[in-house]
This record gives sequence, structure tokens and C-alpha cells, in this order.
Amino acid sequence: MTTNGPDRIRAAFARAHQQGRAAFMPYQMLGHPSLQASPEIISALAGAGADLFELGLPFSDPLADGPTVQAAGQIALNNGVTVAQCLAMVSDLRRELPDPPFCLMGYINPILAYGTERFLRAAAEAGVDGLIVPDLPPDEPEAEEIAALCARFGIAPIYLLAPTSTAERIELGVLRSQGFVYLVSVAGVTGTRAALPADLSSFVQRVRRIADRRPASERPYIAVGFGIGTPEVSAAVARIADGVIVGSALVKLAGSSEQPAEAVAELGAALGAAARRSVASADVAAE
Repeated sequence: MTTNGPDRIRAAFARAHQQGRAAFMPYQMLGHPSLQASPEIISALAGAGADLFELGLPFSDPLADGPTVQAAGQIALNNGVTVAQCLAMVSDLRRELPDPPFCLMGYINPILAYGTERFLRAAAEAGVDGLIVPDLPPDEPEAEEIAALCARFGIAPIYLLAPTSTAERIELGVLRSQGFVYLVSVAGVTGTRAALPADLSSFVQRVRRIADRRPASERPYIAVGFGIGTPEVSAAVARIADGVIVGSALVKLAGSSEQPAEAVAELGAALGAAARRSVASADVAAE
């Protein structure tokens, strides 16, 4: 079974772009804070205006995650969440939410343990549109295999690039990413921060120049994550990038609120509203 994940992702960014705003992409850990609450929170975020989603697969050794997301992953594992259950949750969510693209964020070891081809086939059948593997750089041999399988099943491979990435890795990450490129705002792990790094704008511009070399029909949008937790920071990112990715602030609220779906949706709506701004990028053709 194949999907059209890259097209769906690009279309979500294009719709936001045409409305003069950045796309809002919240992150949630599947199975956190409970098996019942997790899909309710994601549905509430969709109702609050999320354009697309980053959905986390829990893992016991998440090197790129800060304390909040690490703790959420451990809670999900303690809840008995497996890769198969995560894919089943996505499948149920896809039936309820046919429109927003779903991008799975998972580390390489659980994918390998599940079986790479088996995992991607099941992900496509569940309605997954994109795959983010934070501990698999685009220049690793396994990345080429996964990219080929993603193409076979219609899933967009999406790579993380940091300010510390080499020029060669940035070039390759932009070349191999479909839909969008995930820029890490800071060197380090996830977590909310009070302000953006001073050099983030120049990093975004550098990546955009490389992306602009690709044909318009294949050109990836640019989204920024890590450290975005307030409307003020969301607005600052929206002025320079095509997408705003928010994780830790929403995950923390999901785990601490007595009514997590309502609380997360309220913050999500504020973060999404802050992403309105003049279009930052050059014209990018919608699929």
C-alpha cells in the first residue's frame, strides 16, 4: 500500500503559506499521559488549528529529548505502549482526522527491532505521512535504505539539521528531505527556552538557499523546533520559517493538567495564532 505523504505534507504547509502564516505542528508522545488521553489530546489539538502533527514513539534511550519528553516516553512505556500499539493509535486517529498529516518521530532501534520494511508498510497502512528519525543522520548507510523504503510506501523522510551540522550534512539533509526540513533551533536536547538564538535567522536563510535549488515541485518547506514554548517565541520563529514545531511545553501540560485535552488545546490555539505573519519564504508551489 502506498500513500502520498510528501504531497500531503507540502499541501499543509502551502495552505498555511497562502494564508500568510507559518504552519503549526504540535508534538505529542503516543501513549502519554495515558492510552485513553493521548488520542483525545491529539484530536483536541486538531480542533485548535494544528496543521500537521509530530507523533512520538516512546523509546527507553531518547538521546535528543530533554527531561520533559524523556519522562513522557517513560510514562508511555510504563503504560505498556508498544510500536504496534502506536501504529494502531495512528490508524484510529486517521479515521477520525482524515486531513492533517501525521509524521512519526521515532529512534532507529525500535524501528530496526520491529523490522524496517514491516514498520514502514504498517505505518503507511495506518496513514502515516512522514518519518523523522533523530538519531539517523542523512549520511548514514541505513538512511539510504530507509529513504528507499519510504519512497516505496509513499512516506516522506524528514531529516533534522542543527546549527552545528556540517555543510555536507546540510546539503544532503535538504536533498533527501521531502515535505519539509526539520531545523533544530539550538545545539542540544528538546525543551522550552525564553528566547531564540541570535544566529537562528542566518541558519534558516542558509538552509533556504540550498532548498531553493530544488525544483519547485520538490522543494521542502523549512520548519523549526526545539525550544519553542510560548506565543512570543512561536511568533519569532514564524517570522523566519515556514513551520513552528512545539513539543515540550505541550507535553508538560498534557502530563500535569487534570483536563489535559482542554489545557493542551488552549495553549496550542495560542501558539498557532501567534504563528500568523507575513510569508517568510519565496514562492513555493503547492502540490
